[in-house]
Amino acid sequence: MCPVKVTIEAPELCPGFALRLVKGVKNGPSPKWLQQRLIAIGLRPISALVDITNYVTFDRGRPLHVFDASKVAGNLVVRRARDGEKVQALDGREYTLTPEMCVIADDNGVESIAGIMGGEHSGCDENTSDVLIESALWDPITTARTGRTLGIITDARYRFERGVDPEFMVPGVELATKLVLDFCGGTPTEMEVVGYAGYQPKIVSFPLSEVKRLTGIEVPSAGSLDILSRLGFKPEGSGDVVNVAVPSWRPDVDGKADLVEEVMRIHGVDNIAPQPLGAHDAVNARILTTLQVRTRTAKRALAVRGMMEAVTWSFIPAKHAELFGGGQTALKLANPIAADMSDMRPSLLPGLIAAAQRNADKGIGDVALFEVSGTYEGDGADQQRRVAAGVRRGTAKLDGSGRNWAGNSGPVGVFDSKADAIAALEACGAPVDRLQIEAGGPAWYHPGRSGTIKLGPKTVLGTFGEFHPKTLEGLDVSGPLCGFEVFVDAVPEPKAKPTKTKPKLELSPFQAVKRDFAFVVDKTVEAGTLVRAALAADKKLITAVSVFDIFEGASLGEGKKSVAIEVSIQPVEKTLTDEDFEALAKRIVENVGKQTGGVLRT
Repeated sequence: MCPVKVTIEAPELCPGFALRLVKGVKNGPSPKWLQQRLIAIGLRPISALVDITNYVTFDRGRPLHVFDASKVAGNLVVRRARDGEKVQALDGREYTLTPEMCVIADDNGVESIAGIMGGEHSGCDENTSDVLIESALWDPITTARTGRTLGIITDARYRFERGVDPEFMVPGVELATKLVLDFCGGTPTEMEVVGYAGYQPKIVSFPLSEVKRLTGIEVPSAGSLDILSRLGFKPEGSGDVVNVAVPSWRPDVDGKADLVEEVMRIHGVDNIAPQPLGAHDAVNARILTTLQVRTRTAKRALAVRGMMEAVTWSFIPAKHAELFGGGQTALKLANPIAADMSDMRPSLLPGLIAAAQRNADKGIGDVALFEVSGTYEGDGADQQRRVAAGVRRGTAKLDGSGRNWAGNSGPVGVFDSKADAIAALEACGAPVDRLQIEAGGPAWYHPGRSGTIKLGPKTVLGTFGEFHPKTLEGLDVSGPLCGFEVFVDAVPEPKAKPTKTKPKLELSPFQAVKRDFAFVVDKTVEAGTLVRAALAADKKLITAVSVFDIFEGASLGEGKKSVAIEVSIQPVEKTLTDEDFEALAKRIVENVGKQTGGVLRT
């Protein structure tokens, strides 16, 4: 019997342990054929004992470990590590352990990190004469967690965390013993096997019709069962559904789809005939969702405006998130890929502004970027939004940037971002003629150079403007910067039409006419309110209203301003007479006066 006894104090971490002592070995170089095989797979031959464990690991998928028996004090114990316990591993590094980790220890302390790496103290060298050959079963989850925590990647860990053949635990020791005796000599003792209760095969219910359903190939039931039997599976029963016992060396097989895969890889995937994609039931059937369509159209509209698409990270530094209304505990990552990427983004703007600054740092100061992606207001599925956002820096205006022979371009400003936002909304199908623009926006915008786009009193469709100096300082960026955000998912669904056929194009044969009006209103009255009032005077004849001048002066009175608008009139039924124009002008003046309090300037 093996004089070294094994005690398993943590059976949930070690379902089985086999150990054998071999006395009187001579540890020298391994045979040339073995060295050549190890070199061929990228391993460096070390000594016969170490090379044997590496060979069995790769040839049979059975990781082993060898201890120098003269360096082991007393018996071995498989247990949880004690908090703060340390071990010097074979890679020369010292590791601090926790109670969540499993170790092999003797009377002196930890000798091996279970399933991952042995300790340097009990390692074999050229003076080793007595060796303990260990073959054990380790819990895959614990092995993976320990390796990840300690940052150790080994061939043993790779196999144990994916599952090894439990039935080869004892034969693995037998094979290693034979190789040790052949290469190093010595006298073996009886094997010590502790804790192993035998393999209980996993039973998978396998409907034979799954092969046809998942692959489209008709494989005879007898053929499928024959393939599984030849691969070591044990089908039992008859009929359309059979129970299949999974062999011990296939821990990767969990369900019926795995069995179909086994059948197909032997039957031959080349027997799967190519099939054309089935035609849709209707030619005009809708494939993309409304959100997908809006995402595409918004991207195209912004690209047409000279902006370049960017793809930024979904997680940003906590400081940046807090600047844009984020930083909640629910949006913090438990395991960020970097310390400065700790929070899910509440806005697309921080990433775009940072990207614009990186371009500026490399000498490209005039840049316009956009992105259409998701933002996060909470950790619920209903708190993720689809947003179209963009930023312009320097002189990156719609009509070009930088220096020009006709005159230098001015810096970007609030109205550039407003135009971008309106273009994105129009591409998404928003009723741009009914939008309301309110002065001011979220705290990250400049309070006097920003706006909020609404549809009605409650529905916010977007924000735009120049950024607050404190926001730029917090992001560590500089330069003229403006941006916008449009909430694509907030745009209301269009009303269903009885047909998708475009209406007939009807062009008026009558000459269009333009008339100018100047109204004196309070300074607090927004120009947009006045424009909407003029449009509402006659929706049939008036096709457009635009502001072309604003004047403020003492002659108008304190707290007053003059807003001049151009009204486009398109007759559709007849040529308008002077009386018709006078009546229309009267309705415009009355409507503007009623809604804004404005009077016609004289």
